[in-house]
Amino acid sequence: MEFNYAYNGSTEVSDRGNNTQMSFSPDTKREPTYFIGELRQNVAFREAISALHDVVVSDMRFKPKDKTAYKEWAAKQQDLDWQLIAAQRQEVANKIKPLQDELNRLNQHSYQRREPFYKAQRRYFDYLYQKDRDAWFVLDPVITVHPDEVFFECFSQDESSYGRLGASYEVFKNINEFACGTTNIDYSAALYDEFQKIRSYKNTRFEIDASGFEVQTTREETFKEVKIDLPDSWVRGFLQVSSAMSLPTTRVDLHPMDIYNMCFVLRRHKEKQGPRSMRYHLKPGEPVRVTFDPWGIEVVCARSLYTGSQSQEIRVWGRRRLHILERLIPVAKKFTVHLLGTGMPSFYVADLGDMSFTLGLSGWTANDWAQSGNFDLMAPRADIDKWTQQQIFEALKKNWVESPDSLAERLGLNRAVVLGALSAYTQAGRAIYDLNKQVYRVRELTREPLPMERLRFANEREEKATRFLVYNSVQVANVTSDATRAFTLQGNVKDKERNYNPSLTVDADERIISAECTCNWHQQNKLYKGPCEHILALRMQHARQY
Repeated sequence: MEFNYAYNGSTEVSDRGNNTQMSFSPDTKREPTYFIGELRQNVAFREAISALHDVVVSDMRFKPKDKTAYKEWAAKQQDLDWQLIAAQRQEVANKIKPLQDELNRLNQHSYQRREPFYKAQRRYFDYLYQKDRDAWFVLDPVITVHPDEVFFECFSQDESSYGRLGASYEVFKNINEFACGTTNIDYSAALYDEFQKIRSYKNTRFEIDASGFEVQTTREETFKEVKIDLPDSWVRGFLQVSSAMSLPTTRVDLHPMDIYNMCFVLRRHKEKQGPRSMRYHLKPGEPVRVTFDPWGIEVVCARSLYTGSQSQEIRVWGRRRLHILERLIPVAKKFTVHLLGTGMPSFYVADLGDMSFTLGLSGWTANDWAQSGNFDLMAPRADIDKWTQQQIFEALKKNWVESPDSLAERLGLNRAVVLGALSAYTQAGRAIYDLNKQVYRVRELTREPLPMERLRFANEREEKATRFLVYNSVQVANVTSDATRAFTLQGNVKDKERNYNPSLTVDADERIISAECTCNWHQQNKLYKGPCEHILALRMQHARQY
């Protein structure tokens, strides 16, 4: 999926003694969006924008080790061992020595002649290793100006982490002018170093440059055209996490020291085998307890009591992404955790006073087919006609931000109808639910509407599996578990006139480790291309029932 941008120059941060100026270059192909003001809370903003940068560059996918240096060392050691054996035979050694000296001289001469080539080759391989092609699949951060706040959004390279920094107008002073809307901003890795120069004793001017929207008759060369070809999975992941924010959650307030203790455990320990989950033990009126598998280490959040009405245990994975929050601990008042359920996305909202930082985490760091029913986040949740949806969205655009109750009262519509329409626009990337203020906001993720039918499912098998559930064609016949907390499912799926008998085993990390099905597709491909639609349907049906 290709995205096209046009920037009037590049985003710049200039540091001049007692003042700093941040000038963000917006996408001139979108509706004019700009903002000019001075920062009042410099240090807190610096830490928050740095945490947002950590989300942008986050990539926790497995990276194989570069063993080139070791292999070179091993080859030299092998040569040394042969020399040692030869030296034990004095007569042979005397004959070899002049030959060895001659060979060393020739090798040294050859290396000197090829040294520029070897250095260039090493730099090239280092570049490929560090600048993998996937690293270019990064959508520039999205910035939105609303009547009450300015907020940034971004998504990680590994498609598993979402970041949102919201700054109310109390964070700024001397606000000159602004125009509400959403735009992409030109962003580069070098900006991170410039952000670190923000100081409390310096005046910092924050500017989303409006000059780029002026009609240009000269200096057309100053416009920088950018084309980014993003994989569908990246866009789908962004929409899934955004859509999940509007779902009902279990809410827990944690003290900043609780987050510190959780990060401390992860810093001190490294798992060598699964499960790699983190368990939230929630009992009404009692301190929140968090257990780290597989060590069984428990962190008791003595300052944080669970105020819910029923006891529950929720497991989440991809816990090392919590290190993104470490920079916010000194400036945060509290962290609010929103849990959708075991294996589902989770959200951590840092209360920074007049700012808020939301970290959204998908169910797993590896956002792949091993998780169950994640594409259900993109499923329509209510059947609302197009005209009513458009009416509700236009009403929201009038105020830019509004709660569902207020919107329903103003339009004279049922609250469920309003929520259904807003959920549809959230799934389409045109609106967002603000977890911090519990309101919906207009936010057009892209200039052109996204192809939702193309993005909802990763492949045809997922679409077929969902269709089986719609027509109640799936039955879970048997569920067995063992001492390792792995469980095996057996069931029946009716596909047209035929019945298939899929079975699968899920380990303690909720991953499908083995599966069987009587269909032809599975017999030919096994799990090399992922599970067939019947295995997926059985997994999804079990997730719904249990």
